[in-house]
This record gives sequence, structure tokens and C-alpha cells, in this order.
Amino acid sequence: MSSQRAPTADLGDVTPARSRHQGRRSAVTLTDGLAVVGTADGDLRAFDVSADSGPPRPCWQYDTDGEPSVVAAVPFDVGLVVGERSVRGEIRCHDADGDLRWRYDTGTDLGEAQQETRFLLPFVASLATDGDRLYAAARRYERRTDADGNDLRHFESVVYAFAPDGTVDWTYRTDGSPISLDADDGRVAIAYNRCPGDHQHGLVVLDAADGDPRWMWDPGTDGQRRVGDVALLDDGAVVSSHGDYCGYRLDSGGRERWRVPLATPTDVDGDIVYAYPNHVHATEVGAVFVTGNTYPEEGRETEARHPTEHTAVGVSPDGDRRWDAPVGGFASGLGTDGSLLAVPGAQNFRDRDADDHALRLFGVADGPIDTLDTDGVVTAAAVADGTAVAVEEPVVYHDEGRERGAYRLHRVEVENETARSRH
Repeated sequence: MSSQRAPTADLGDVTPARSRHQGRRSAVTLTDGLAVVGTADGDLRAFDVSADSGPPRPCWQYDTDGEPSVVAAVPFDVGLVVGERSVRGEIRCHDADGDLRWRYDTGTDLGEAQQETRFLLPFVASLATDGDRLYAAARRYERRTDADGNDLRHFESVVYAFAPDGTVDWTYRTDGSPISLDADDGRVAIAYNRCPGDHQHGLVVLDAADGDPRWMWDPGTDGQRRVGDVALLDDGAVVSSHGDYCGYRLDSGGRERWRVPLATPTDVDGDIVYAYPNHVHATEVGAVFVTGNTYPEEGRETEARHPTEHTAVGVSPDGDRRWDAPVGGFASGLGTDGSLLAVPGAQNFRDRDADDHALRLFGVADGPIDTLDTDGVVTAAAVADGTAVAVEEPVVYHDEGRERGAYRLHRVEVENETARSRH
């Protein structure tokens, strides 16, 4: 696997990230040779990233109002859709030239933010499309106090099905926290990473036609933590479980075919630590899970490191571990195209090793393909037709005080058979 630098384009100014990652505030998607970046100030910037264009070339910009950040973006209906974290929690559909086609304010359904603090604002957590409709999962989080003075988490959440003209065809509402969507073959799968209220299913699979539930699944573990991500297959789904830190392959209907321990509690020098498997991508040739930060079973601080923290793990269709490789830091999402994955490695808030900042490319079956080194942290990525793009953000670690990197877009061409595989 090689390590390389790539052509870049400036994205303007942004407040540097700090030692602890602050959640998503940028997004990127690829559509017809354009990379469209949703920025931390809510604007969109489009760049030509076709192979013969040299460095990414600015094409258009769409400016918005208020103080949003764009946290999700997907191609849709000869254009794209983006989702915000903002007071309005807006979903916007744009043509390929940036013109606004329609917009929807999820805040009207989710309710007003308890405070205008970033993590309490309405949040479009995930977008997905099956070509016919756009599906969006939006949520709002707040803290409540019960009669005994206990601090409680509460979520309001809605999953939407939008027609190409912006009409809402149906909604699915719960008090769980949706984190990820996948849509394919008449199904919409929703992963709920926290279930503190009445909704107690980590995975719900809906009928795409009307939003009615087809089947549900849960890891069956104690506590609020449930499912981190879901990937649909023709005959079921693969999920990353936050409940027991494992990966599961499910048949249609939710019957478990296999279970793979990923970052389960492990004794490291007398400290029991674990890590959440936050992401999964699956095709008929296998699945890849990506784990996150190390946490101790007791308290929040630890000098120990889980042996499979910040790791991509490749698994065969039968559930056998094939390969594993580091991803450098916390990945806020995956860029995927068939059997090709682009994993953005942001902060490792415990080690804060700037040498690990990179975009890493993997094939589902064979593992590591390439690495794009960056000075700052990589917070969003997309890949399509052999081209990968990544958003880098500057970072200042509290125990160093040095600003590393810049707000910019990277482009890298993927020279590998996996880039041409459409499994």
C-alpha cells in the first residue's frame, strides 16, 4: 500500500477542531464528475474533479443563511440532497448546477431546541436513496429530569420518504436516536444507536412503499446503546452492534446467521476497555466494520488502548475474519462505491498523533489499497468511479497548541481492480 499526497482546493476558513472531536460539521458527495462539499457554515461548494481537470476546479457555490453546518450529502435525481445540523434541521435538494429545487425544515416536526447548543440542535443524521425516493433520518436530543431528580436522555426523531419533487410520501416517528439509513430493493433500514424511551429496537426495516415495519432486531443487551450502522443485502442485513461491540449478519426477518466479536471488553494491563463498532459496509463478497475510540468500563479516562480500536475489519460472507488494518482515528462516516471504501480518519483524542491523519482506502475482500496523508484531520469522504475525495479540517491539540492542516478538499484517483468492481 502506498502513501501519497493529492491535488487540493481551498474551502475557506473554519475554526480548528480541538482534541475531542466535535461531531460532523462537513460533508462531501460525488455526482457526475463534481465533488460537492457541504461546509461548516452551511454553504455548498462544487468542484470539477474529473481525471483531466488537475486540482479540483471551483464550479459553483450556494450560500445559505443562519448558522447551520452541513452534515450529510448524497446524489439524488440528477442533483444532490444535503442535510443540516441547525435550528431548522433543514434538508435541501439542489440541481447539479447548485440551484435550489426544494427544502424541508425538520425542526417543525422535531420541536425547538432546548438550547441553541450544537448537540441539542435538530440534526439530519443520515440520508439514503434507492433511486426513486430520498430517505432522511432526523433527530433532536434534549436532557430531562425525572421526579427523583435523575438526568434523562430524550430524543424526538422522524424518518422521511421524499418524492423527487419534495413531497413527503410517508414518515416513521419514534423516541429513539437514528444514526444511519440504508435503502435498497423496496426496503429502508434504520439503525438506532440509543433507545432510552419507548422505542426498544436497534434495527427497524421498513417497506419503502408505505413506511410500514417489515421486521425489527435488537442485540438484546442492557442499556440504551443498540446499533451503530446497517448495510442491506439482498437476503438480509449486516449490522454493527453498540450493545455488545460485535458485528452481525441477519437473514430477512432478523434471524442471526453469524456474530463476530469486534472490540468487546478486554483486559489491558488491568483495565477493562472496549470500543464501539461505528460503521459497516457490505456486499455479496463480504463486509467491513470500522471501530472507534477506546473507552473504559469504569469512568471515562484510561491509559489503556483496546487492541482493535480505530480498526477496519474485513469479514467473509460466512463470517470469517479475513483482514484488519488501522484507520488512524475516529471515522465520522464512510465513503463507499461497490466494494471500495474510503475511511476518513479524524482525531484519536487519547493519543493525538498527527502522523495518523489520513484518508485510507480499502477493498471489501482484500483490505488496504492506498493512504492519502494529510496535515489536519479528515472528517468526510466520498468515492465513485475510481475517484475518491476527502475533506480535511485544521486541528489544534490542547497539549500541543500548534494548528495543523487547513480546510480543503483532496482528490485521489484509485488505481486498483477494486475501483472497477461494482459488486
